Amino acid sequence: MRTLHFSWNEIFVLCKSLCSKAFLISAVIYGTMASAMAAEEATLTVAQLLEYQNVAWIIWGGVLVFFMQAGFALLESGSVRAKNAVNVMMKNYTDMCIGGLAFYLVGFGLMMGSNNSGFFGTDHFMPVALSNMDWALMFFQMMFAATAVTIASGAMAERVSFIGYAVAACLICLFIYPVFASWVWGGYFGGAGWLAELGFIDFAGSTVVHSIGGWLALAGILVIGPRMGRFAPDGTPRLIAGHNMTLLALGGFILWFGWFGFNAGSTLSITGNIGLIAVNTFVAAISAVISYMLISKAFKKAILLSDSVNASLIGLVSITAGCATTTPIFAVIIGLVAAVVYILSTQALLKRQIDDVVSAVAVHGFGGVWGTLAAGLFYTDDLFNLSRVGVQVLGVGMALVWGLGLGLVMYKLIDLGFGLKASRLHEQRGLDYTEHAEIGYPEFQKQMFDAKNLTERHL
Repeated sequence: MRTLHFSWNEIFVLCKSLCSKAFLISAVIYGTMASAMAAEEATLTVAQLLEYQNVAWIIWGGVLVFFMQAGFALLESGSVRAKNAVNVMMKNYTDMCIGGLAFYLVGFGLMMGSNNSGFFGTDHFMPVALSNMDWALMFFQMMFAATAVTIASGAMAERVSFIGYAVAACLICLFIYPVFASWVWGGYFGGAGWLAELGFIDFAGSTVVHSIGGWLALAGILVIGPRMGRFAPDGTPRLIAGHNMTLLALGGFILWFGWFGFNAGSTLSITGNIGLIAVNTFVAAISAVISYMLISKAFKKAILLSDSVNASLIGLVSITAGCATTTPIFAVIIGLVAAVVYILSTQALLKRQIDDVVSAVAVHGFGGVWGTLAAGLFYTDDLFNLSRVGVQVLGVGMALVWGLGLGLVMYKLIDLGFGLKASRLHEQRGLDYTEHAEIGYPEFQKQMFDAKNLTERHL
């Protein structure tokens, strides 16, 4: 047998060669694995990026809807007398806070939880563990609930107690709004609302948000009655002018601005048809204003700033249901008719001695009805489908029964338990002084009130 002999130098060279080959093999294997991992990571990054964009879009839409609260506050404050300016601002500021908490605790679950019955959700109350997208959706829907509840604020202004109003705001966001919303938009975590299953169309809430808010406003003013001096003994309406038209107009602009988030944000996706929605939203509003001005001119009436702002708002309300399913030419028609609806409904309410300070019932209640019907009439590629219109009529009717019916019961019970209508003395003095011990314009009003009393009521 031959014995192999290797020198130390040969052993060293052999080991070096083996190590080099092993390193090359390892490098190839690692490079292949790294390339595969990089490709997989790149794929996940694209998907995550799209989700992050959608989340950002929803949050931005919700922020715009939140800013609408400032619009409501300014419009309503400008529409009332100076002695009630603080009270109106306070109601808008706090109904969002009270309603937002109530919606988080209970309302979100009733609206978006698993809805196997078709009537309300049964889970996701007080959620603590949701996905990033789900949190964004909750935030967006919180802003919608706040919008629905604040519509009643302006209608009942100048004669509603703050505590009674606050209790109503809690109940609306806790139960009344989310249950109806679940019929149309519910079942996010499973199931579906019964109106949605029938094919009811309300993309961004002409009925779900605005008509429900409008009918609740109507219920409130029916319970508390008109302001002192609003109607003569024979029923003739008397003008009670707002104290600041600049605030009213600025509020209208802010609401219009926020409405782009209200409608376009409802796509819940940045890849949706947000361009068409934005155009439809804009042209419906401007068409309504032009229609109002032409009608006023034809009847030789003054073209009022307050009515011009309200005309733009009813145009916005009316396009909200069908903004994603109609075309701009029909959006123009929707806006033109909306102004007619505003004029007729406002006059009808006055004839019945219903005192709505900001015409919220006409703008949101009746405007929501017209917009929801128009969404069925002017559905793209399937115009004037009577079956679809029938479903729309059903949804509109159910909103009236639910919002007005429960609203009357709720406000009456609040009036009995807490007191809903401010006393005649408080109404005469103004709710800024009696409810909040603050005066909106102290330089001009300080002689009217006891400065010592105001100071003592502060912390």
